[in-house]
This record gives sequence, C-alpha cells and structure tokens, in this order.
Amino acid sequence: MKAVYFAWVRERIGLSEEEIAPPREVATVRELIDWLSARGDGYAAAFANPGVIRAAVDKIHAGPNAPIDAAREIAFFPPMTGG
Repeated sequence: MKAVYFAWVRERIGLSEEEIAPPREVATVRELIDWLSARGDGYAAAFANPGVIRAAVDKIHAGPNAPIDAAREIAFFPPMTGG
C-alpha cells in the first residue's frame, strides 16, 4: 500500500509518500500509526500525538479504528482549519 504524508507529518518524516508493507496483524489506522512510529525518529516525531493525526483510507476520511486490510492508499495529515 502507499502511505502519503502531508504538511508537518511529511516534514518530520522527510517523505511525501512511500510504499509500505505492514505486517498482517496491523489491521487498523491506529495500529498502522503505531507500527510507523516504531520505524525511526522522524516517524516517532510525526506520530508522537496520534490523537491529532487525521487519516484517509483510499481518499475517504477514516477514524483510528478503520480497517486497512484492502487499502491501496492511506494518507496522514494534521488537523486543518477552515477559512
């Protein structure tokens, strides 16, 4: 699956996107965030406060318990404000 990172998530990780292959037991958005956090300092910094991270699974906003098993793309971004 492709992971896409936006705004300060991208800046902290140092990538705008990458192909990832999480283990089979990583089944939800939150579990994916936890798995990514363990991949290095940039990931740990980007996901240090997982409660503020927003995600979209195949371009549809998804909560932390959303399944990721059939996803082609998961995007991560900080909260946004309107204006």
